[in-house]
Amino acid sequence: MTRTPAPTDTSAPTPTTVPWPSVVPTGSPPTDATASPAQPRADTGTGAGTGPEPDADTADSPPGADAVAGAGTGARSAAPAEAGAQPVPGGPPAASVAHVSGSGPGGVWEELITSALLGTDRRTPPGGERGPGAAAALLDAAAAETVRRRAGLRPARAAGRPAPAPEDPRPPLPEAAARRLTMLLTDRPGTAGGGRRGSAPDLMELLPQWLATANARGFAAPPQTLPALLDAARGRTDLRPAALKFAGPRALWLARLNPDWRFALRATPGGGTAPPGSGAMERARRLWAEGLFAERVALLAALRARDAVGARELLASTWATERAEDRLMFLDSLRTGLEAADEPFLEQALADRSRNVRATAAELLSALPRSALAARMAARAATCVSLDRTRTPPAIVVEAPHECDAGMERDGVVAKPPAGRGERSWWFGQLVEAAPLATWPDRLAGRTAEEIVALPVSDGWQGELHAAWCRAAVRQRDGVWARALLGAPTAPDAGGPGAVSLAERAKLLGTLGAAERAEWVAGFIATHGLSEAFQLLGMCGVPWATPLGRAVVDALNIARDAGSYPWSFSGVMGLAERCLDPSEAGRLDGLLAIPDEPEDASPGAGGYWAEAFQRLVTTLRLRAAMAEELRAGS
Repeated sequence: MTRTPAPTDTSAPTPTTVPWPSVVPTGSPPTDATASPAQPRADTGTGAGTGPEPDADTADSPPGADAVAGAGTGARSAAPAEAGAQPVPGGPPAASVAHVSGSGPGGVWEELITSALLGTDRRTPPGGERGPGAAAALLDAAAAETVRRRAGLRPARAAGRPAPAPEDPRPPLPEAAARRLTMLLTDRPGTAGGGRRGSAPDLMELLPQWLATANARGFAAPPQTLPALLDAARGRTDLRPAALKFAGPRALWLARLNPDWRFALRATPGGGTAPPGSGAMERARRLWAEGLFAERVALLAALRARDAVGARELLASTWATERAEDRLMFLDSLRTGLEAADEPFLEQALADRSRNVRATAAELLSALPRSALAARMAARAATCVSLDRTRTPPAIVVEAPHECDAGMERDGVVAKPPAGRGERSWWFGQLVEAAPLATWPDRLAGRTAEEIVALPVSDGWQGELHAAWCRAAVRQRDGVWARALLGAPTAPDAGGPGAVSLAERAKLLGTLGAAERAEWVAGFIATHGLSEAFQLLGMCGVPWATPLGRAVVDALNIARDAGSYPWSFSGVMGLAERCLDPSEAGRLDGLLAIPDEPEDASPGAGGYWAEAFQRLVTTLRLRAAMAEELRAGS
């Protein structure tokens, strides 16, 4: 049937189509209502207005947002209310409705805002009266005006529902461990290191260890903690690997819905990439060709971990068309699973247009002791180092290169030295660093690494030569040469026979096993104390082995009894809170009292030491409780 439109009642208010109010500061001159008369809305039965659609970002804003956003617009055009208008049940009085429906000289909405800002005692609400009910009348009038302003808006098109989150097959966390995780995630980060005051543990610093334990036991993250986990990983890059592994597939599902968490797609192998399975390589090629740079980096890293050949072929397919900075990032991914099969590709990269790409390719090739580049560098370095048997004892003689030729530059030698560095020593260090360490026993009369390091070096070249050997041992992961260059931890010279700095020694320690590292650092602390041990402790596994933990506690106790300046050990104390075995807490009970301060002690040092040890004990016992909570669910 055909519906006949009802006759227009000219005395009734004409509905208007009102766009979403824009933000205009209070006090802006009102728009002249006569300039844009309200247009009647056709009665089509749908209730849709004819005005412009709202912006997508504000179409689903709550009513309160409309009230704030409309302050001071004064751009409404509305016909006066009927003289006989009746109040809405539960709404404002009829007089208020009649006033709000009209448009005053400054705009009704501006008047409401002004009354709210100044207070109803100073400014009577529009259509209201002074008195106890003025505030309620103001809110009622604002609610009615909000409804009127929204009446002409079209509803936004509903977005499609996202696909359901994937299931996480891992077992759930025990209840006590789930509560502990919530506590760790809601804690506010404290002062870095152990320099903060008070005996309360820094819970955020315990989160990495908690995540490592939870991952080792194979638990799934509670769904309600995923947003907080992603926020924590967003703020701390050191947390990302463990946090994203614990969060599991549902975290990736959430990350696709929130741009703030997109880092999870890049940081998780396969997160934003083509997962393994049927047609995986074809999907990988499509993403490699069409994806964003971050997605391509993540794809290459994920593919390299499971299919080194496929990753290398994918990289080679577009290598010539990539930007120099992109080539450098892509080339760096070959560090994972570096193998002899990578040599042909890396050899081609030695001729790259970018100096940084050439240097990275040369570094990777020098880490392959049997590569052609390693052989070339060994031949060059051997001509610079010889053994002078005429001296007693025999000594190493160094003759640094006199020029950096094109072949050396192609193999990654940087010709221009940094400021304050001589050219010849700069070239020499690069040659020795890139040469296989197996070169030197043959070159120096069959001596072992320890015997070679013990040889004197003439003309002041010892520091340069040993520093280059240190870098070579780290690059080639050679434990034999690392031990020789480290020397005995109890040696009188804390610098060691070969390392030129504690930073070099820390890198050399990284080539040794965890138990050997801990034993060496314990011996170093027992001999030299804690003042130079912070970098070395950072290379040791967590929790510290018993000999290392006891060496640290004994050294802290000695420093405390000596009245040493306590803040000098704040970094070591902070490490002890996170790395000392929780079973050592009982040995610390005797250190909780405030000691008698020697006359030359720092003022207040005794109180600080007692407080720091109290925090250490509290943290160790908390870590023990955390481990027990996670163990209970196994």
